Amino acid sequence: MDAEGFRSAGKEMVDYICEYMQSLGTKRRVTPSVEPGYLRPLLPTEAPEKPETWTDIMHDVETKIMPGVTHWQHPRFHAYFPSGNSYPSILGDMLSDAIGCIGFSWAASPACTELETIVLDWLGKAIGLPDGFMAFSEGSRGGGVIQTSASECVLVCMLSARAQAVTKLKRKEPQVSEGVLLSRLMAYCSKESHSCVEKAAMICFVKLRILEPDAKCSLRGETLQRAMEEDIRAGLVPFFVSTTLGTTSCCSFDCLYEIGPVCRRFGAWMHVDGAYAGNAFLCPEFKPLMRGIEFASSFNTNPNKWLLTNFDCSTMWVRDRYRLTQALVVDPLYLQHGYSDQSIDYRHWGIPLSRRFRALKLWFVMRSYGLEGLRAYIRNHCKLAKRFEKLVRDDPRFEVCNEVKLGLVCFRLKGSDTLNQKFLSSINASGRLHMVPASVNDKYVIRFCVVAQDASEQDVDFAWKVITEMATELLETYEAEPGRLEAEEAERAAAEAAAAAAAEAERRRRETLAFKRSFFVRMVSDPKIYNPKIAQALASPPPHGGTTAPKAIPEDGEGPPSSTIGGPQQTPLASWISWPMAFLFQGVLDDVAGGSQLPVRFRHLDTMVRLKPGANGGAEGDAEAPARSTTPSPPGDQPMAKSPVSPRRQLIGRKN
Repeated sequence: MDAEGFRSAGKEMVDYICEYMQSLGTKRRVTPSVEPGYLRPLLPTEAPEKPETWTDIMHDVETKIMPGVTHWQHPRFHAYFPSGNSYPSILGDMLSDAIGCIGFSWAASPACTELETIVLDWLGKAIGLPDGFMAFSEGSRGGGVIQTSASECVLVCMLSARAQAVTKLKRKEPQVSEGVLLSRLMAYCSKESHSCVEKAAMICFVKLRILEPDAKCSLRGETLQRAMEEDIRAGLVPFFVSTTLGTTSCCSFDCLYEIGPVCRRFGAWMHVDGAYAGNAFLCPEFKPLMRGIEFASSFNTNPNKWLLTNFDCSTMWVRDRYRLTQALVVDPLYLQHGYSDQSIDYRHWGIPLSRRFRALKLWFVMRSYGLEGLRAYIRNHCKLAKRFEKLVRDDPRFEVCNEVKLGLVCFRLKGSDTLNQKFLSSINASGRLHMVPASVNDKYVIRFCVVAQDASEQDVDFAWKVITEMATELLETYEAEPGRLEAEEAERAAAEAAAAAAAEAERRRRETLAFKRSFFVRMVSDPKIYNPKIAQALASPPPHGGTTAPKAIPEDGEGPPSSTIGGPQQTPLASWISWPMAFLFQGVLDDVAGGSQLPVRFRHLDTMVRLKPGANGGAEGDAEAPARSTTPSPPGDQPMAKSPVSPRRQLIGRKN
């Protein structure tokens, strides 16, 4: 496609997008009526060898792709949170794609970096963040950055908090390894926090304590303080707290003004996730919801949710950018430039190196609508949510299950969870509306969120009409068939019991895996601490001034047995690598053909494990190392006892 072809196709695409946006509510079903794998038979199994015409490509878009699309901009879409979209944002992305710069540093594209810094200051001031978060405020060490998603914001902040905590502990306890210090770190969040906090803790390899919120699903300072004090008594170190303004399930708000002083007292990093609700703070009437933000170490919100900006655009601010970048700086020669001391290099502010020119679309949106237009958009959504809340409260069959502050209403039919699950399933299956469930105070609720850019009272009234019609139909069905609901609830209870049993089995599997991992760490760090019997044998006074070797350990005992390896008799030594190797290679030995060798390198050991078939059809192994140091058994000893972990296998290791 040349420039003229692009000019022609571009005009056609703009027309197609405009037609799509304007006709969504009348020509397309909100959710697709397809099943998994629908697209595979419709497309060739291999890429085309010859170029295809633009007309053919667009025909396939309409006939094969669009039937499988869930239309997030549809006026009947009320699931999740809004997916930001507007014509200025689309044009900004178009220009960004045309420029095609990769703005990992100031030198890579100065405008890309500087516009991002400026626009983030614009938005931060409009939201009402403290001056310490602004890059251009006098004396400020803070600043803002655009990340891919709120999940990345939480992860980056947790990584930075972890690095800071380990450095601080290392200064106090220089003799303790970083791995041991890491195992003592504890992060905190509410049960209502987004699942990305749990995932971040998994990636950071730190402990996470999930706390119970109050009756309004808000995390309180007293709850956090009590948990931190308990953990400190247990030898743990609180280092990170993730709070939420506008939770996903019910749009509740954690009490920052209570949590902040607790975090400051214990020296923990307080992150504030305002992915959805943070955009509403442009409106003065909603700013009180962020009371206590002055205690925050970092804050994020998503313009790609509720500020008419297309994904991806998650904005994040930190109070101290140097604390953030110290944990993430990797500076190879080919990325360095002469202005690094005078500019911001955003590659140090996140996980990826490559960065798109995302500031353009946010700049386009803020200039095209102005703060006044963005506030009007947010207020309209909140007004419509209040309208829907009133409709729910006026119908005695329903109940509202959250405190409606912004654009989300949680409601349900008065009755069991099974009834409400059936109710939501029937609504979504009809294709007339789309909503998703949540759990609020251990109840199954239905989330109704105002999401369409041009949402109106007619859209809310239509949604309520569908909801009440489906409710009437469902309730009449159960009234006509007494006992049906009870039978379905019993079936659901049985399914939940089976799921609980499966979850328990998975929990035990994870615990076993965690034990193996921690065992490996201890073994590499200190070969004696994991096996008290070896340590005790080494410490025992030798009889007659000689050296005592540890005795062979029975099969039901702990620790490695003594072993005999060919060669002259020497002063017996404890072989600390023998049965831990069998422990670590469980399963590996079953899959490795006889005679194969497996190289293993530990901190103080470089060895080769030879795996060979055993007499009993299992596998035996011995180890070879550059420096041969054997571990013979004393004369008259019994044959080597089997490993208590893997009785069918024997592995002998030799230390360098």
